[in-house]
Amino acid sequence: MNESSNETFRASLRNGAMLALFALVSTGLIAIIHGLTKDKISQEVEAAMARRLNEIVSSDQYDNDVYHDCIQVTADPLLGPQADTKFYRMRLSARNYGVFFTAVAPDGYSGKIKLVVGVYADGTLAGVRVSEHQETPGLGDKIEIEKSDWIKQFSGKSLDNLDSQLWKVKKDGGEFDALTGATITPRAVVKSVYNALVYYQKNQSKLYVQLEHDDIAPDSDSANIKSCGGA
Repeated sequence: MNESSNETFRASLRNGAMLALFALVSTGLIAIIHGLTKDKISQEVEAAMARRLNEIVSSDQYDNDVYHDCIQVTADPLLGPQADTKFYRMRLSARNYGVFFTAVAPDGYSGKIKLVVGVYADGTLAGVRVSEHQETPGLGDKIEIEKSDWIKQFSGKSLDNLDSQLWKVKKDGGEFDALTGATITPRAVVKSVYNALVYYQKNQSKLYVQLEHDDIAPDSDSANIKSCGGA
């Protein structure tokens, strides 16, 4: 190998080492930033959930510490494409009052629509709010409570007082108003809320089970339920 080839080889080694060092430092910085911010992000998510809950259910309607009376369930298609879902339980005088949780509509016009759903113990909707979406401004974004009252039409509905065939927008022969110029968005939300109620109906007794910190529900039917770990 001549001198020119040796120099080229050494230059390649130096460049490779520099790239490896850069990648290592970048990975380390990302890990540090994640470690520093994950708690803050979690707190902001909880605060956003709290705001939505307070819009749906007045705090004088329950008397427990909702955010420490929480269980986590494994992913289920009825709740949409999301990881484990946290169910926050509301109780009044030690009696089950309701739950609130997130559901995700996967088929919005511009992507996923994340919802906060409140359900009373009897299966009646306390209310629904949109927490995240990418729908078209001026059209699909009217699912937000800040933009219109459209989302309020779910309050008081249940699988008992509204036939399953009516859980559609009126354009499709259902009960729910659509949005002027936007049909795909409300269709997605109505379907997601319906599926959330179906999930609640199927799992109602499990969702109120009392667990200690980090416990897992002991019976096989509830093996997909565990404590939020004091979340």
